[in-house]
Amino acid sequence: MSALYESNIPGLQRLHRGKVRDIYGVDDQHLLIVTTDRLSAFDVVLPQPIPGKGEVLTRVARFWFHRTEALVPNHLVERAVEEIIPDSAVREPLGDRVMLVRRLQPLPIEAIVRGYLIGSGWKDYQHTGAVCGIKLPPGLRLADRLPQPIFTPSTKAAVGEHDQNIDFQATINLVGRELAEQVRDMSLRLYTEAAAYALKRGIIIADTKFEFGLDASGRLHLIDEVLTPDSSRFWPADQYHPGISPPSFDKQFVRDYLETLDWDKTPPGPMLPQEIIDKTAEKYREAERRLTGR
Repeated sequence: MSALYESNIPGLQRLHRGKVRDIYGVDDQHLLIVTTDRLSAFDVVLPQPIPGKGEVLTRVARFWFHRTEALVPNHLVERAVEEIIPDSAVREPLGDRVMLVRRLQPLPIEAIVRGYLIGSGWKDYQHTGAVCGIKLPPGLRLADRLPQPIFTPSTKAAVGEHDQNIDFQATINLVGRELAEQVRDMSLRLYTEAAAYALKRGIIIADTKFEFGLDASGRLHLIDEVLTPDSSRFWPADQYHPGISPPSFDKQFVRDYLETLDWDKTPPGPMLPQEIIDKTAEKYREAERRLTGR
């Protein structure tokens, strides 16, 4: 399977290169997002791509955008890519990695919902008995399901920097109480409904990250990506056991490998063995197959 580490679209201005996505201006109302095969772990972009990863992420995001559009509008625009990139020699290498979206004003927070105690939430709980200021019952184990999903937002970090967890009051300080409550409530609803759907297909969504933006009238929209293996922690339900870190369908597999290295989690990222690249690509494809039936 071919890999795309960096995109280049003549005739369109590249406005931003993120950890994974390249964003181009189309006109005053639209952007073109190319989801590359770059992999970010611990907020560091690794030097090798995961072949086909960007196509999986784009297809899965499209699936969820369509599935959730009755709950909250999103930035997706259905328009033939041929209209935006008429040159087939430029368009075809991009494959399914392209998404046309509306230009919206992104909120300066990442809306994280946790249903299980894992990752930085587990470390926080071990030290404080809480996650992002939310007190939890004592005696919880690694990977335990929480009594109910919790909203634990973070700030958005620039490429090469680390996101910072914040509490709800800090979220209010950033966007105002009304909008903070709207984002929190919608994030919890999206997670709850998506987690129930995924569980029927053998996937536990342990946690996930949503991003939101506003249109000119101030209406909230779901943007960026949604419930993908990059923005979520997916576990196979038949291998889930509290007390241990479950295997995953997402880049947690790479994170676990990187934790075994003598690396300080700052750029440049280390090279990955081919076996890790191949297994990671397969995990992304398996997540797509289970969720979408594709």
